[in-house]
Amino acid sequence: MGQTLTEKILDDHLVEGELEPGEEIGIEIDQVLTQDTTGTMVWLQFEALGLDEQQTELAAQYCDHQTYQFDFKNTDDHRFLRSAAGTYGAHFSRPGNGICHNVHKENFAAPGKTLLGSDSHTPTPGGLGELAIGAGGLDIAVAMGGGAYYVEMPEVVNVRLEGELQDWASAKDVILEMLRRLSVKGGVGKVFEYTGPGAKSLSVPERTTITNMGTELGATSSIFETDEKTKDYLARQGREDEYVELKADDDAEYADEVVIDLSEIEPLIAKPSMPDNVVPVDEVAGTDVDQVIVGSCTNGGYEDVLPAAKMVKGREVAKSTDLIVAPGSKQAGELLAREGWTAEMMAAGVNVSEATCGPCIGIGHVPASNSVSVRTFNRNFEGRSGIEDDSVFLASPQVAAAAALKGEIVDPRDLADELGDLEAPGVELPDQYDASKADLIAPDEAIDDELIKGPNIGEVPLKDPLQANIEGEALLKMEDNITTDHIIPATSDILKFRSNIERLSEFTLSRVDDTFAQRAKEADGGFLVAGENYGQGSSREHAAMCPMYLGIEGVLAQSFARIHKANLFNFGIVPLAIDEETYEKIEQGDDIAIVDDVAEAVESGQEEFTIRVNDDWEATATLDASERERRILTAGGKLSLTKQQNEEDSSGGATPADD
Repeated sequence: MGQTLTEKILDDHLVEGELEPGEEIGIEIDQVLTQDTTGTMVWLQFEALGLDEQQTELAAQYCDHQTYQFDFKNTDDHRFLRSAAGTYGAHFSRPGNGICHNVHKENFAAPGKTLLGSDSHTPTPGGLGELAIGAGGLDIAVAMGGGAYYVEMPEVVNVRLEGELQDWASAKDVILEMLRRLSVKGGVGKVFEYTGPGAKSLSVPERTTITNMGTELGATSSIFETDEKTKDYLARQGREDEYVELKADDDAEYADEVVIDLSEIEPLIAKPSMPDNVVPVDEVAGTDVDQVIVGSCTNGGYEDVLPAAKMVKGREVAKSTDLIVAPGSKQAGELLAREGWTAEMMAAGVNVSEATCGPCIGIGHVPASNSVSVRTFNRNFEGRSGIEDDSVFLASPQVAAAAALKGEIVDPRDLADELGDLEAPGVELPDQYDASKADLIAPDEAIDDELIKGPNIGEVPLKDPLQANIEGEALLKMEDNITTDHIIPATSDILKFRSNIERLSEFTLSRVDDTFAQRAKEADGGFLVAGENYGQGSSREHAAMCPMYLGIEGVLAQSFARIHKANLFNFGIVPLAIDEETYEKIEQGDDIAIVDDVAEAVESGQEEFTIRVNDDWEATATLDASERERRILTAGGKLSLTKQQNEEDSSGGATPADD
């Protein structure tokens, strides 16, 4: 039997386990990336491991989320990150150089490589045939120390693309169609492998739009086969020698298949407040729009902004609407400026912003109260834009630009008919991506050789080993699809404390219950209770670290998002699955105790645990964990286990923690 492309790359990097769906495997990591909101903790954890130099082929530290540097805390973080990159041997991308996924795609992503990143949209380079996976920061630190990355072998789903996109339809509409069909939970435990003649018709930037936003499906990763389009893109970036032809075997077997005829794709839009709330644009046409933003790591490339620039050239943005363009990288911004497109956009009334993640996480360009914002982003979780009860729609650059010109949501095909001279902009790549590399500092150019820590940078908290008895109050009961934005918001007033867990923990779950952190501090341990898909969204490990710091011992949920579940293990919080009946029966404030000797049961491989509620009734909860994850839990978390084993290992390497 032949192999899928995913299986081939995993097989080439396999260090432990078998490629059987659901089985835990360990893989070697070629490249790692981290960004400024997760990177400070990554490097603090790397320092805590006692290692001298990162061991992967390539490590890159980006500064892209908090580039506005509101006060010294943000700037100190960036200075610390620059010093960490210089000290340990990583590339450093200065604030303003662009979003990690865009800059990595432009400079480092390569076919056949494995990439692990402390950001959930790390799978973006899958459009170039790189197998890229998002993970928690501690997993990145261990990978940089030479340790394997462990993950359940995903099912590989063939997404067969037929036909070609018609005028005004885009790659963004393809991934929105996937979300409409499969939902934000439809990709959990899966890799989506895009094949077929339709895939070959898409440029690399179109492919990376799809792989980037595949994260919203809950997927482990998404990937395209490589071909002449891949080779052409790398050549335009000056990296043609990195091209490798990669494809699945003709007799490869997939777990499932999704077939999409690109010729039938029409302009789509995700309504508030979930990426899978997708409808044809026609269904919401006429909705007044106050703000439009073109940008983000999903649609911030030169190829994404150019269609919007073409559409507004010689016209004016509606007086009732603000149009902001935030290129995904300085490379994209420089190319647009050199070709005169920036001037054309400014003349049309466009506000050109810095290359940053900011607006996507509620830092800058926050919408007005009771307003509608149309964005080319990947997420529209309620409140993520920086204001509660927001109304954010997700759409392609073409749909976004049409809304900005009209002042209301409109199908761009209808706007073209109305205006008469508005042509479909298509997709256009520059002859060469020849922008400056001045803001990308290579390890041999480093100006720091020791860590520089400002007063806001704290210590990495450690948890005690798992105890025999775990009991406490159900401190908070939550619904389905609680995101990491709910657990630890990323707004400017909170984000600046990412390297200070004591301070950051005060905001834990504040978007669900602003009394939670104080109540958790006052309680002697406790539990969180949640519905399905708990912890979806960002990879931020702070969403596990802060509850751990506040004394949370376990989470009882109907199901968990992949990255967050791994982070719960990494920080010593027991993730127990409960059925719907148990979830419905538990009330906030109930007293919960795990009847079993928890430490012994976890260590021995026990899967079913008995929970007792209010000394009144009992139910069964399930621990789905590998032997390695059980060792991590027992030790009180991955860092505790790694430090313990490093002390026992005279070599001082990080690998023993993942034996």
